[in-house]
Order: sequence, then structure tokens, then C-alpha cells
Amino acid sequence: MTIALIFPGQGSQQVGMGRALSDNFAVARAVFEEVDAALGESLSTTIFEGPDDRLVLTANAQPALMAVSLAALRVLQAEAGLEVGRHAAFVAGHSLGEYSALAAAGSLTIGDAAKLLRTRGDAMQKAVPVGEGAMAALLGLDLEAARQVADEAAEGEVVAAANDNAPGQVVVSGAKAAVERAIAIAKGKGAKRAMLLPVSAPFHCAMMQPAADVMREALAGVKIAAPKAPLVANVTAGPLTDPEAIRARLVEQVTGAVRWRESVVFMAGAGVTRFVEIGAGKVLAGLVKRIAPEASAESVGTPDDVARLKGEAAFDAA
Repeated sequence: MTIALIFPGQGSQQVGMGRALSDNFAVARAVFEEVDAALGESLSTTIFEGPDDRLVLTANAQPALMAVSLAALRVLQAEAGLEVGRHAAFVAGHSLGEYSALAAAGSLTIGDAAKLLRTRGDAMQKAVPVGEGAMAALLGLDLEAARQVADEAAEGEVVAAANDNAPGQVVVSGAKAAVERAIAIAKGKGAKRAMLLPVSAPFHCAMMQPAADVMREALAGVKIAAPKAPLVANVTAGPLTDPEAIRARLVEQVTGAVRWRESVVFMAGAGVTRFVEIGAGKVLAGLVKRIAPEASAESVGTPDDVARLKGEAAFDAA
């Protein structure tokens, strides 16, 4: 059995996530304490207690989701014997989850990942004034059709395919008026549904260039080590192990599309038969089941999930 470890992105957060891990395992508690220390505030209080409108802020949600993923990973390591370098053929994450994947693989420290994600969240929020950008899900259209919709809707404004999440699930991002035109055009081209998403900025498009510039500077000052397992990068949908290539792709990722469908296709084609989503929610496991139905996919974010994997000796057989 060949395993890939995958890490969720923004939208998977919910108040109370990771609390049971922290309450039951010292190694998980230590992760939240490390993130709090790196940020100079008790983000863990917001994660565990809310309020929701504070947790969903991009600058909080991004390091919060990483913290929960790394807490779950540490518990899997301690309780179920997971060793990333030995058991994982690849690591990958959706958008901010790429930072979680790199921390899991030893490329980034947890503290550096938390600080980078706080910077990234702040920069992405500030890159475009609220109300000027938007994102929309186009359901029932493939990537090429979504790109055609974006091209037709642009009319001189920015709008592009931002997330290729699964067959028939593509997200476009850009100027609000252009995204609204894309919704109307997509419906005319046979999209099953096309709707605005409740996000605060147009992520993963050219309008995020100011945030990419901030991240180029932030990443320049951080040590990145070679990962213990290759990172399948969002912007290339292929494996990376060179630290400088990883640094460059993390900058490109801010304005580039998240090629999640292609990433999963690559990993499945390279022999991965089991995808383990580590952290909050079950979004990625659901996408994997649509992209690579011949592979198994599961989510691990609670003590019960850890006990299940420990009980079946999941990593002994890997």
C-alpha cells in the first residue's frame, strides 16, 4: 500500500476543531502552544472557543488550520507509528495546506509555518479592497470549459480559473463584475450550478500580485529544508524536493491556480492507493473519491480517527 498525506485548505475551519486532540494528547497540545508562541497571541483560544467571525478571518483561519493538521499529525506519529519519510510517498495540501504539508515533511518548522501563514493571510486580505473581488464555483464544467468562460467574461478585467478541485468542480476568481459575468456565461454553457462563494478576496488570480510580493520577501528570510517526502505542488501538480524550487513555487502559488485534480491524478498514477487527509474536515477526502475512485481516502482529525488507524495498524503495513 502506497500512502499520500494531504492537508486541507481554507473553508474547512470550524470552532472547536482540534480541541479533543489537545485535551487528550500532550503532543497535540504542544503544537498549539508552539503556534501561540510564534504568533505572540493565543490563537488556540480562538480555534477552540471562537467566536466564528474571528476564526474565519483569513489571517486567523490559515495558521489555525495548519495548527490542527500538525497537531493531528503529531498524534498519529506518537500513537499510530506514522513516520512521514518512511510511510508517505508524497505530501500535498490545498492552498494554505501546502504549508501544513511542508511542516509535516520537515521542510518548515511549525513556528515558521504559522508566521508565514499569518503574513500570507494578512497580505491576501489587503491585496484587494473588500467588495472589488469575488470567487465563484462553476459546477458541471471541466477546466477547459471554465477557462473559456473566464476568457469570455473578462472584458479587460481579471478573471481566471483559480481552483481545479475535481471533475466538474472549478472555481474562478477575479474582479467582481467579471466573476458575475462568468456566472451568467457558465449557466448558458450548461453548468449545473454557478454561484458566488462566501470569501473575502479573489484568491489565486493576478489580483493577488501584491500578496505574492509580500510572500516573496517573507519566504526569502525563512529556512526551507528538503522534505522527507516529495511535495506535490499546487502550481505544477508535480513533485518537488529542492528547497529553492519549493520557495519559488510558494510565491507563485499566491497568484497561480490550485491544480488539485491534476495533483491527485499524478499521485494515483505514481502508485498511491491510500490518501490520508490530516486535519479539520473531510473536504479533500471527498474530492479524492471523485478524482481517483480506485484509491481509498479518509480523514483524520479526532482522537477516534487516530484510534481507528492505530487499531488497524495502518502504517505497519505501509
